[in-house]
Amino acid sequence: MSDSANNPHFDRLAWQTRRHFLRQSSAGLGAIGLAGLLQQEGRGASVGRDEVPNPLAAKPPHFAPKAKRVIYIHCTGSPPHLDLFDYKPELVARDGQDCPDSFLKGRSFAFTSGVPKLLGTPRKFSQYGSQGMWMSDAVPHFHELADEICLIKSMYTDQFNHAPAELLLYTGSPRSGRPSLGSWVTYGLGSENENLPGFVVLISSGVQPNGGSNSFGSGFLPSVYQGVQCRSQGDPVLYVTDPAGMDRDLRRLSLDAIGELNQRQAEALGHPETTTRIAQYELAFRMQMSVPEVMDISRESADVLARYGAQPGVSSLANNCLLARRLVEQGVRFVQLFDWGWDFHGTGPSEDIRDGLTNKCATMDKPVSALIQDLRQRGLLDDTLIVWGGEFGRTPFREGRTAGGNILGRDHYPDCNCMFLAGGGVRGGLTYGETDELGFSVTENRVHVHDLQATILHLLGFDHTRLTHRFQGRDYRLTDVHGEVVHDLIG
Repeated sequence: MSDSANNPHFDRLAWQTRRHFLRQSSAGLGAIGLAGLLQQEGRGASVGRDEVPNPLAAKPPHFAPKAKRVIYIHCTGSPPHLDLFDYKPELVARDGQDCPDSFLKGRSFAFTSGVPKLLGTPRKFSQYGSQGMWMSDAVPHFHELADEICLIKSMYTDQFNHAPAELLLYTGSPRSGRPSLGSWVTYGLGSENENLPGFVVLISSGVQPNGGSNSFGSGFLPSVYQGVQCRSQGDPVLYVTDPAGMDRDLRRLSLDAIGELNQRQAEALGHPETTTRIAQYELAFRMQMSVPEVMDISRESADVLARYGAQPGVSSLANNCLLARRLVEQGVRFVQLFDWGWDFHGTGPSEDIRDGLTNKCATMDKPVSALIQDLRQRGLLDDTLIVWGGEFGRTPFREGRTAGGNILGRDHYPDCNCMFLAGGGVRGGLTYGETDELGFSVTENRVHVHDLQATILHLLGFDHTRLTHRFQGRDYRLTDVHGEVVHDLIG
């Protein structure tokens, strides 16, 4: 950070300076004076080794936060927002007509060329909640949440292909190498539980996110801040159990020996990755006891399992939503859920915005709704921020490759998208932003992905322009040189 007290670079320099003065310059006045004091206290003349600082220790934000933790649910591939939240009666009325040239001129699309046909939603929309929030019949469980969620209908991005758009959303850049949102959060805040990672990643579909591990990586931040991927089946974390022939006492002895070597290297070189390595080994040792317990959803009641639709031992978004609640209860700072299968091009029945979308939403809206309601009942929602969405939107016309078939699908679209927030200090029941009558452009309250990032950090107590890390000669931040906090979203 620009606040030197929280920057590992400055911590290392301060740590080295103290060591050089008191230890390596052993004939200096400081060492002589310290030795005298230790002798008076009966503790001998030798200078003991300083404890290596824990990079995941809890840290204060810049100002009082609305939220203390985040659960981010990413629908990888991007849901068709026009069939879920952004109701366009005029688009329905003009279904099947040629797309107006004014909307196509100078534009490129991922899989569509020529003059596509407009595609009005086949879904049925109604208004819900005290403010009349529009939702379709594809997400029946979300209808109950209309007064809890803050729906943003005016999101937009700069990228129209999956991996660059996802990387821009999570790292602030469409190219690999930058730290992810979860890494920035744990870098800034640390962890509230020394026995669990500060940043946990759960993947329910068996398919990695489009940006790969870069979407939850630490980039140029110390690697202790990268997301730890946990599994719903088998060992929650690979290699968390001891191999044959090694018990816990033997592992402790091994770690002590390795830690001694690493600590000596840290003293000599002061490299932050050495400190990271020490912290990771110690965390892994503690995780052996804590992770299997917190990841065991069979400890939940039958009623809770039924509300989420969770089944112990199965890899599913339902299980991961329940695990997310268990993790934040134990002090995990950032839980990232990735769920593949939301790329509704219409290339097969599962990608049809009719039955295909119904079936896919059935695996998602129930557990996400249960998660929000469960957090509310447990008194955790007010300071837990929920984020839901994809990396971009979908076109108001039929996808070009599938336009001649019976399956209805939509192409990638960066200019308009819907996402929602819940809890964590946001205004429940708010619908923010608007698009034109056909859903081609934002007409009111545009929200760029950098604005979303700045707003999330603000809710966590950070000025996004001050949460920085020096790399290659300059200070970097998640929002780079962009982003404005959307204060209208905050309660």
